[in-house]
Amino acid sequence: MRRPVGAFLAFFAILAAGAGGLAIGRSSVPLPGWVSAVFPAAAKPVSDPPAPTGPIIYYRDPDGAPDYALAPKKTASGKGYSAVHASEDLSFEEPSPEAMPAKAGGPGKIKFYRNPMGLPDTSPTPKKDSMGMDYLPVYEGEQDDDSSVKISAGKLQKAGVQTEVAERRTLNTMVRAPGTVQQDERRVSVVSLRFEGFIDTVGNVTTGTHVRKGQPLMRIYGPNLSSAAAEYLSALNARPDAGIGNQALKGARRRLENLGAPDAFIADIERTREVPAYMNWPAPQDGEIVERTAVNGMRAAPGDVLFRIVDHEVVWVMVDIAERDLALIEVGQRAVVRLRAYPDHPFAGKITVIYPHLKAETRTARVRIELPNPDDVLRPDMYADVEIATGTEAAVVTVSSSAVIDSGERQLVLLDKGEGRFEPRAVKLGRRGGGVVEIKEGLAENDKVVSSANFLIDAESNLKAALKGLDTGEKPQ
Repeated sequence: MRRPVGAFLAFFAILAAGAGGLAIGRSSVPLPGWVSAVFPAAAKPVSDPPAPTGPIIYYRDPDGAPDYALAPKKTASGKGYSAVHASEDLSFEEPSPEAMPAKAGGPGKIKFYRNPMGLPDTSPTPKKDSMGMDYLPVYEGEQDDDSSVKISAGKLQKAGVQTEVAERRTLNTMVRAPGTVQQDERRVSVVSLRFEGFIDTVGNVTTGTHVRKGQPLMRIYGPNLSSAAAEYLSALNARPDAGIGNQALKGARRRLENLGAPDAFIADIERTREVPAYMNWPAPQDGEIVERTAVNGMRAAPGDVLFRIVDHEVVWVMVDIAERDLALIEVGQRAVVRLRAYPDHPFAGKITVIYPHLKAETRTARVRIELPNPDDVLRPDMYADVEIATGTEAAVVTVSSSAVIDSGERQLVLLDKGEGRFEPRAVKLGRRGGGVVEIKEGLAENDKVVSSANFLIDAESNLKAALKGLDTGEKPQ
């Protein structure tokens, strides 16, 4: 009988202790010191977490997987994604100025908040844009600052802004252009007669034959030439007392020369004292015969082209340079020519002439490069790829091409002034090449500029100028 009564009393004591603990936990009355010593957990009541506030900015996987959505969504098992409010989102932005204690010399009163992406949208109270980014505060007096703009560290990190230092280096720009091999106009000659003649025989020469200067090309007969030769022979054979002086002898020789008689032909008359019936007509220069119209027995009128000979010892490469690269080209610059027939055999030459007119159809300028051709491998009308190294040996201030913001009317770079402040700086550009550009004016060596994602900072600067114009009633530049 005693055991059932003891068990009943123990159960009743436990039940009374639980009810008392529940009442104490819900009561706002301070607990006695001995309760805190015996029940430490009871001394610190657990408060419910605060309810999320702000708009829903995205939805996340209910199971904690790294999956997010901008609209309500369900998993494959049918569970709905959890809504994430603005107060629950982790932000890389700096703490809100309103939540930070005021510091001596710190920013003044907030006038309004502006769009973080540079859009012309302001708000009198803190808010977020459609992407969940906080609007940026604009303080009193901030718009009256210099032309620089301040960007928070969080935004710089998100945008991937990178900077570099302006360096002094040697800038060599390689201009590449197509070209063709042409014959040297100064090394072309034709064979024609100054009198009416008849070709008895043509030598063993054809188109493409290489001839030497003085080599016989054909044997001809000309009545006028024979008459002039007989007159000269008479002057040579005249006796001193016949009244024919030196002046007459010189006149007879000059007539032969005017008819184009070679020196060897006149020397034979003086040596043999006879007038040859035929004359061997020699080649006027070394080179290849590129045209032959002379045939055995034909009649040749004065001025008829019987042979055309070209010396290919030196050739020209005519290159078409784009109009934008013309300022980089100068006479005397070295050029490397690679023929498509010999891609592994580069030829070195130099620019000798820049022609004064442009081709209206292609907007290109013609440039002449002279090349020696001792082995006769360079043939006219061959295609060539030409590389012209431009630039100077003196080092110049340069930055990456990506650091320059070119609006067409002006060129800018963004100067990093430290602590998240950037200043647009107008610059004057020079040569380009190798991914860098020369800065003639506006920057000095070791100046730090933005080289990546500068569009964001430029948008911030343009917005600041626009807001300043709104405040002052002026039109922004």
